[in-house]
Amino acid sequence: MRVWTKRSALLLLAVCAGILCGCSVQNTNGTKVADLDYRIVEEDAIPEELMQMIEEKKSADFKLTYENDGQLYIIRGYGEQATGGYSIRIKDCYLTSNAILFDTELVGPRKGETTSASPSYPYIVIVTESRSENTIFE
Repeated sequence: MRVWTKRSALLLLAVCAGILCGCSVQNTNGTKVADLDYRIVEEDAIPEELMQMIEEKKSADFKLTYENDGQLYIIRGYGEQATGGYSIRIKDCYLTSNAILFDTELVGPRKGETTSASPSYPYIVIVTESRSENTIFE
């Protein structure tokens, strides 16, 4: 009976540890610790492998990170839009105590703006130095 109790206790401890570790990013309070230096990446400078991933996902809303050569790419796509004329505004991008927070919003065409009648697939790609923190998309 004691052997089963020890095994049960070890199993329970392992499960609890997994739950606590798995939730650590979600427990961020969002308090800014530091600004994150980044730059917006133009389409022709996006790594080929990443561009293929974007092409596969662009028709639906998506959030993606990609690491390459010591750089972290953070990508936010808003899926298919009925027309052109959309842009994406970065509201915030900073470090919390245990995560990178990336907050964007889709901005529609201005009233009276001439837009293409064909669908568009707005997305934004930023790059920063590679980091160990997870990314939270707001």
